Amino acid sequence: MFPNMSATSPLSKHSAAVTEACRTIENSEDAPSLAELAAAAGMSPFHFQRVFKQVTGVTPKAFAVARRAERMREELLKSGTVTEAIYEAGFNSNGRFYEKSAEMLGMAPQTFRSGGKGEIIRFAIGECSLGAILVASSGKGVCCILLGDDPDSLAVDLQDRFPKAELIGGDENYENLIAKVVGFVETPQLGLDLPLDVRGTAFQQRVWQALREIPAGSTLSYSEVAEKIGSPKSVRAVAGACAANAIAVAIPCHRVVRNDGNLSGYRWGVERKRRLLDREAT
Repeated sequence: MFPNMSATSPLSKHSAAVTEACRTIENSEDAPSLAELAAAAGMSPFHFQRVFKQVTGVTPKAFAVARRAERMREELLKSGTVTEAIYEAGFNSNGRFYEKSAEMLGMAPQTFRSGGKGEIIRFAIGECSLGAILVASSGKGVCCILLGDDPDSLAVDLQDRFPKAELIGGDENYENLIAKVVGFVETPQLGLDLPLDVRGTAFQQRVWQALREIPAGSTLSYSEVAEKIGSPKSVRAVAGACAANAIAVAIPCHRVVRNDGNLSGYRWGVERKRRLLDREAT
């Protein structure tokens, strides 16, 4: 959960306090306040929040939201009813949960519990100079842009992500959407402004938002992205968030490079990353 810290690390002396705070958050029915957590750690609220964010990559509040969302996902998959899952996850009323459910799960709780059953995902597969490209959308927005060599493999990947959703091949209007994405891949200067259905943890979403703010033709290092989101010690976590991105080009994880400027791993192949950057640079 935490970045690697040696015994002599400036943060190592605080790691026990942060670990205990995380344990308190996880075991509390209602998330403790910042003041309560800071008092237990023997720090001021301002100092504790800064230390917590340096160690974990997120604020105590964001950590609490993400952990509750994770517990909710776990309970929805194993509880008999949605109501049981709500209370097992620590919500003491249905109303409080439903206020947050779409934000936490990316869909209605019943839909998540059934593995996407009842959710309609429209998709289309096309070809571009980088190979096959799949674009898929929920009712909220584009939820996947996948690149690869084999169209069938891309379709299988989509099915694995939404095992019980109804996958529907896009009609002529949807073909226009994939044409727009392909046009951006070929000519980045066109720009790409799409409604997105972004599903990830609080930390991942912070990283992905930072990536969307990198202009075409520019790059940032993983450490610069970590600095940008206010978590300079979370370089590895930033790299992990980039690797977890399922919306290629619209969330431009290809614009993140190593500190020395060299290209590192890219979910859809380093050569594709190189070609995307070369096009954006001209």
